[in-house]
This record gives sequence, structure tokens and C-alpha cells, in this order.
Amino acid sequence: MFGRFRHKKAESSDTDLVEDEDLTQDDPDEDDESPARALDEATDDEAAEEDTPTDDEPAAAEPADEWEALDAGKDWREDGPFDISEVDLEADEVERLDFGCVVLTPFEGMQMQLQVDQQTRRVQAALVKAGPSAIEVALFAAPAHTSTLGQIRDEMSAATEKAGGTVTLVEGPFGTEVRRVIPLNDPKGNRVYHVSRTWFAQGPKWLLRGVIMGDAAQAEGIDGPSELLYEFFSNTVVRRDNEPRVPGDLIPMTLPKSLATSVPGGDGDAEAPTADAQD
Repeated sequence: MFGRFRHKKAESSDTDLVEDEDLTQDDPDEDDESPARALDEATDDEAAEEDTPTDDEPAAAEPADEWEALDAGKDWREDGPFDISEVDLEADEVERLDFGCVVLTPFEGMQMQLQVDQQTRRVQAALVKAGPSAIEVALFAAPAHTSTLGQIRDEMSAATEKAGGTVTLVEGPFGTEVRRVIPLNDPKGNRVYHVSRTWFAQGPKWLLRGVIMGDAAQAEGIDGPSELLYEFFSNTVVRRDNEPRVPGDLIPMTLPKSLATSVPGGDGDAEAPTADAQD
């Protein structure tokens, strides 16, 4: 798959993609979990520089703690997600969804909801559902030769603790995994908890974030309810342009032509159109 992929082939049929322009991703920690917010907060004045590589750019610093050491300890992207330069998308006949900066591979029974910017009509994030589990995928600019993951995790931890929640760091499939539990009130005023797992994959000047929700967020590892989401995230291909960007800036996706014609002209979130395998 992809010429060099080692994953089992994802099915491109039986993909349920639905359209609903007014869909809103109800994220309880919206103050820090919006597609751009977590990384924007992690970008301070020193990091807010264009990430065009230069000959005199300093080398990466020594890992500050065990988690940064874990991230730097090996190539966590050996089996994906991939940069477009690392794969051959013409090597198979799998039908994929090309969102410009990212190429997504559907799987059987998949549902996708798109968060669309009201003004630009560009996709900020894709929420992919697999039964009672889901993953929200978004792409951000990153430094060319250094990592901001430690700072991002610190910002996420601070925001979570401010909300009365807890953060746990564990070794995940892509390096350090951030697990969060955040208390909130449901519409009836009952106390409930939002549980999530966050994966980060850093490539050439890009950082792909996947936020796991639902049953998979309460699971361990990549088996069971996490398996399809892991495969989906691993099979993502990033096509980052050469435009200088501030590290932490959201890189918007572009609606594929096949989907753009079916998205109404209204504002807010949207879902991709239906492709019923039984038709």
C-alpha cells in the first residue's frame, strides 16, 4: 500500500460519509482543544518565527525529560503517518479522499464530519467515526529541525488542570500519548467526564494531531476499539506546502471537488456526503 506501506489494506468501499452543514463538534474543553488552540498556545514569542530552514538554525536541544527522550528515541513514523515524499499513491487502486494538505484513506463503515471555516470554506479538522469511537485529525505547522511537543504537552496539562481535570502521559503508538479526563456538566446539569487520548506525529515542518474519543479513549494500546482509528491515522499522508508558517498554525484542508459540490453554502461544520455501500 502506498508503494512502501506495511499496513493491511484499508477498504475504500462501504464508507458512510454524511452531509450536515450545521454539525458542531461538542468538545468540552473547547478553550484548549480547538484544532488550532492547543498548538497556538504552545507557540510563544521565541517560537513565533517562520519555519523556513536556515543554515544557522540551532540543533535540537537535549531531551528535557523522559517523555521528550521517548519521542526522540526512535522513528515513530516508520509505519505512518507519512509525508507525501515517502510514499507512492499511484502504487495501488485504493480510492482516497484528497484534502490538499492531507490525504485520507477511508475504511469500511467510516463516517466523517468536517469542521469548515465560515469565511474561507476550508476544512479545519476531520472527525472520523468508527462505531462508538472517533478520532479528530488536524494538521499544524511545525519547526523544521526542533520539536515543540514538550511545550504543547505542558500547555495541555495546564489547561486541563485549570478545568479540574487530570492528565496522564503514557507510551503510545506514536511516542508520548496524552490521556485526559475533564469534568463537565451535561445539558441536564449532571456531572460527567470527557475522556480523550491525543496522538502526535511530526514530519517535515508539520505536526499531525489525532484526538481519540468515545470507547477507544478509554482503551489501552491499539487493539479493540482503537484498531481502526490507529490504522486510519497511520495511513494518513501529509502534503505540506512550502509556504512559511508560524509553528503551531493550523494548516487548513481543502474540500475535494467530489465533496465541495455537496456542501451547502451555510456556515459552521459539515459532514461529507453519503456513499452507501448497499447502493
